[in-house]
Amino acid sequence: MSRIAKNPVTVPAGVEVKFGTDSLSVKGKNGSLSLPLNGDVRVELNDGTLSFAAANESKQASAMSGTVRALVANMVKGVSEGFEKKLQLIGVGYRAQAQGKVLNLSLGFSHPINYEMPEGVSVQTPSQTEIVLSGADKQVVGQVAAEIRAFRPPEPYKGKGVRYVGEVVVMKEAKKK
Repeated sequence: MSRIAKNPVTVPAGVEVKFGTDSLSVKGKNGSLSLPLNGDVRVELNDGTLSFAAANESKQASAMSGTVRALVANMVKGVSEGFEKKLQLIGVGYRAQAQGKVLNLSLGFSHPINYEMPEGVSVQTPSQTEIVLSGADKQVVGQVAAEIRAFRPPEPYKGKGVRYVGEVVVMKEAKKK
């Protein structure tokens, strides 16, 4: 059995877990998320903890029990605390400005980029070169951050571009004469 699935997920106060016919929904102060359940995984709620087990002895069921446990743990953390990704712009003239649900980027192209935020993700720009994305769904927040980074990924010679805070870009040496 998956070792990850053996660890139960504790449900904090203020978070409500409901089981549907073939789905699990989690509701908290940051919103609500749902997950379709796999038939290979048994989920039980006992005294504020969710426990996961494989429904049968197959390798697939064992793997899915760990996967479902990780997804549900991220859902519980997302609706109670939320997730956050920080990006920074490095380059002369690179700017970002949040206007409601739209992020306006100036990344050295001949045109500005207007990125519409999906539902459940909020954006803030504390300064012109910082972007802070936050939301309850870890996958969606990470995907939005990856899409924004893909507009101008960091290049290896000067390091200019959009990068995650704390990301290390390996710099190449310039061509010698």
